[in-house]
Order: sequence, then structure tokens, then C-alpha cells
Amino acid sequence: MPLPIDPEALESGDIGEKRATLEMDHEAAVEHVRTTFTEAGFGVPVEFSPSELLNEKVDADRDPYYVLGACNPRMADRALDATDGRIGALFPCNVVVWQEAPGVQTVYHVSIMRAARLLGMAPDDEVMADIVADTGELVEEAFGNL
Repeated sequence: MPLPIDPEALESGDIGEKRATLEMDHEAAVEHVRTTFTEAGFGVPVEFSPSELLNEKVDADRDPYYVLGACNPRMADRALDATDGRIGALFPCNVVVWQEAPGVQTVYHVSIMRAARLLGMAPDDEVMADIVADTGELVEEAFGNL
């Protein structure tokens, strides 16, 4: 089955891709990202370490990798209404922290609001455009403070 969109044609802005590099140890970076996103208006109701899980379950020998499931309740509520509940399948908005090298961490995020529009889960209308813009402002603030 062919993909409905050409991934090669997408720009990082099309999916709201954000990336930052932090020069600190992994645990400090995770705490810093959690604090920064909380201060920007997100909660973090879910978080876990895939690397710890995989290292334990399948002896994967992965470097530190951590997922913070960030959520702004007002935006989530608006997005659920705008998508007839379908966007919930993409919740929460994940922010990932992985270790590039000891003392060097990458922080990575893509906009589930933008991705939902590309996937046809969210309408391409003014209501959703406003939600994309509003969530984008919150993410910009958080990344600006990293």
C-alpha cells in the first residue's frame, strides 16, 4: 500500500519538528526538560525510559533514552473536540531526551497536532489551524527556554 503522503516532500516545519542539544548528564537533562515544559503550560502525566525497559527485557544495551508525555489540558480538550476524539490515539505529546554522548543530550519533539492533520485525523480548517498555532507557541516557548 502506498503512503498517502510523500515523506521525502515533508519539511521539518510540516510536522512541527523541534530539536535541541543540551550539554549536561542525562538525568539532569530529563529534569530540565520536565521543568521547562511544565513552566510553559504542559503537564507530564506519563513518562518512561524505553532504554531501561529494552535493556532489561531484551538485553538491548541502549544508551539512555527517555520519553516525557507532555499535555496541555486546554489544548487537548480543544483537539479532542475538533477531531471527534480521534487525536486521542496520538496523546500525549511526547518530548524525547536521548543521550548522544556522555554529557550531550538531544531533546526532540514533533507536533501531534500537525501530524494528525497530515494523517487525515484532524480537519484542515480554521479551528484546527488555531489549535496548531496555539500549541506551537507553547512548544516554541519551552524550546526557547531549554
